[in-house]
Amino acid sequence: MTMLRHALSILLACAALGVGAQTPPGAATPATPKVLKLAFRTAETSFDPAKVYDIYSIAVTAHIFEAPYAYDYLANPAKIRPRLAIGMPESSADFKTWTVTLRPGIYFADDPAFKGKRREVVAQDLIYAFQRIADPANKSPTWGPLDASAGFVGLAEVRQAALDGKKPFDYDAPVAGMKAVDRYTVRFTLREPRPRFPYLLARPETQGVQAREVVEFYGDKIDAHPVGTGPFKLKQWRRSSQIVLERNPDYRDERWDAEPAAGDADGQAMLARFKGRKLPMVDEVRISIIEEAQPFWLAFLNAEIDTAVTKTGAVPGEYVNQAAPHGKLAPSLAKRGLQMRRQANADITYVYFNMEDPVVGGYTPEKVALRRAIGLATNVDKLIRIGYRGQAIPAQGPIAPHATGYDPQFKSEMGDHDPARARALLDMFGYKDVDGDGFRELPDGRPFALDRASQPDQVSREFEALWKKDLQEVGIRTKSSVGQWPEQLKQARAGKLQVWALGGTSSNPDGIDGLMRFDSTQWGSQNFARFKRDEFDAVYRQLSALPDGPEREALFRRAQMLAAAWMPYKSNVHRISTDMWHPWVDGVRRPLFGQEWWQMVDIDLSKKPAR
Repeated sequence: MTMLRHALSILLACAALGVGAQTPPGAATPATPKVLKLAFRTAETSFDPAKVYDIYSIAVTAHIFEAPYAYDYLANPAKIRPRLAIGMPESSADFKTWTVTLRPGIYFADDPAFKGKRREVVAQDLIYAFQRIADPANKSPTWGPLDASAGFVGLAEVRQAALDGKKPFDYDAPVAGMKAVDRYTVRFTLREPRPRFPYLLARPETQGVQAREVVEFYGDKIDAHPVGTGPFKLKQWRRSSQIVLERNPDYRDERWDAEPAAGDADGQAMLARFKGRKLPMVDEVRISIIEEAQPFWLAFLNAEIDTAVTKTGAVPGEYVNQAAPHGKLAPSLAKRGLQMRRQANADITYVYFNMEDPVVGGYTPEKVALRRAIGLATNVDKLIRIGYRGQAIPAQGPIAPHATGYDPQFKSEMGDHDPARARALLDMFGYKDVDGDGFRELPDGRPFALDRASQPDQVSREFEALWKKDLQEVGIRTKSSVGQWPEQLKQARAGKLQVWALGGTSSNPDGIDGLMRFDSTQWGSQNFARFKRDEFDAVYRQLSALPDGPEREALFRRAQMLAAAWMPYKSNVHRISTDMWHPWVDGVRRPLFGQEWWQMVDIDLSKKPAR
């Protein structure tokens, strides 16, 4: 009996340690899951597509939800291809009527809200996604962009009726501009011509095709219960700490495919390796929130994360010259088999001025002179050299590279660093040092200091120090209001911040995406500056309605000149990303537009080090 107990104790100990167990003859060996480990530098806010607009949350929701269309993974120039739809949308000659037909047999991921039944995606689900954005109760930051980009006939009226009557949005009210023709077909009717409407149908704002019963089932907890049709579903979420996605077992039979350019050797090789593979190729995606650069970089070097390539951040600037001196992979990293790719992003960084603020806002000559002087005092070359470690190019206007309307030859005051001219402007319009302390007062003699919002991380502190030094050189005192990014985003949309530095990534290849920040209908959403000029709005409306061509290109130049003249935003740089990944990760390519790529990569477990 004693020997039996001893033997049993050994067996139990071995079982606890996971050793000594034998697979029964004929039984399948459990496969080791393929886990893609990533990190974000900033925390997410929500996973309800109707309520998010920050790139961190969208990077997750884009892999859970799907839109009718998506961007080809490798095509350059960018190309849209069907995702939930059959073929491309059909348009009327005046670009006001568009018809989209969804593919039959696409199902939502299983969820308790469906009460054990499979739930097929139908036309009404696409309509419902737009209705949720219009619902005032959701306070959707994408309502303004949606109404400007599409302008569905009748949708704004249903929204306004809810606001005026202080009653719930009527989801059953007919909307003339969004009609389910049959179970799978939607006909959209727009107020104005929108030749690039298909871009909207591939944007993150519409990647939230949702089932109404799911939203009603979870109520105000819907942001933690995303249920979509995409390749992944939410497995675990510890807010501002970790996000875990798992393979969606109900995902349809989607296969790897792409259309790389003929000269894209890497893309062609990737296509040869993966074409026809079932998606997703990984079983799980684990995302950690690592805000500071040093722990982020160490986590990558120690293989605790697989890539320093996400839509929200690459190799931290503080380490890029160490990791890729002179733009080439460091020999020590090359020996470890690490891979690298650099590209100019379709993005922009900028500083915005609250145009309702009594100090920096307004349209009178002295206010315009102040903003332009601040722009001239900003040393963008030093910002690139020190802040971005050379990983950026100067921005001359608000339009991002790779987009229509972007002209690399365009030159404006946005790209000038001229402290002498800045001081002359300030002197001319009465911003003078009255008390002799080295800092200027307002024209009426009151004290003057710029209050710029900032975050508590090291990178933000470094950028603040550069900005402070630039403005001190022309006699402007500054201070910083430090807070967490998600909270400051809320304050910015409410018009409560005076000055803040942000970055924006284009979600489609149309340059009007960058001009949306100047549209007066975008207050509380894209237009953080709360800028409003009728002349700019008129140009913006023309740009929205015109087909591509020389007339539209001329309007893009006019819009950029107006942006530089009024200076509600100081455009700074377009960033260059240096992306790296470990040798066991294959198929990595940072999308220029769109967010989805996690399902397109594979993990070679044989190359991973034992842990």
